Amino acid sequence: MNIQYVKHYSHALGRDMEYKVYGTSGRPVLVFPSQDGRFYDYQDFDMVGVLSGFIDSGRIRLICADSIDRETWSDTWGDQTRRIELHERWYHYIVDELIPQVRYRENETFIVTGCSMGGFHAGNFFFRRPDLFDTLLALSGLYYAGYFFPNYTHPLVYENSPYDFLRQMPAEHFYWDVYRHRRIILCVGQGAWEDDLLASTRQMDELLREKGVPAWVDYWGTDVAHDWAWWRRQIVYFMGHLLSEENLGYVI
Repeated sequence: MNIQYVKHYSHALGRDMEYKVYGTSGRPVLVFPSQDGRFYDYQDFDMVGVLSGFIDSGRIRLICADSIDRETWSDTWGDQTRRIELHERWYHYIVDELIPQVRYRENETFIVTGCSMGGFHAGNFFFRRPDLFDTLLALSGLYYAGYFFPNYTHPLVYENSPYDFLRQMPAEHFYWDVYRHRRIILCVGQGAWEDDLLASTRQMDELLREKGVPAWVDYWGTDVAHDWAWWRRQIVYFMGHLLSEENLGYVI
């Protein structure tokens, strides 16, 4: 497997950032790490390993981004304005700096995925920028920013809270039609440590149904925990379905 490590300067963040790319061809898949995670976690927890068949056959290439969650979402005692403004700078690093570096062609669109906090980021980026992301695969995600910013009102918190901004988005907004032509998969277990994620996924499920946006929302069993062992099973299962659809001609 071809693995590329990149360290580059981010003007949005004013610091060096790192990422890894696995594979050289196929559908680009942008991966966000779980809470406080790093760009190498996907490899360390064997998510890359279980996807190696798709990578080595040239069907996908993984771009594993770095996070700054410790300074933003997880810094619960920090200044809230500073936290959300720094997150927004990281958002612009991803869309304005990282994606142009890893795109093979100008209009190439991405699958976006992640587990836990990575699922939150995947959903947030997908719903904010459906022009960049044609497929969302979120595992055990949370979809409202208030979980990390309770009782705090700021426009950027709202803009980074998919459940909230989708609920308030006007019915005539052109994004609704874009979403209806994208692929959305939300998966969550019903076992240990999944309670908050399960509740949030059910909220999103209900909201998307109400808005007429097709989505595959899959609730796994009561034995399915918030854990890498289950995410490894889920990523292979859903990626296989997504790539099979594309082989049948259902390409966005």
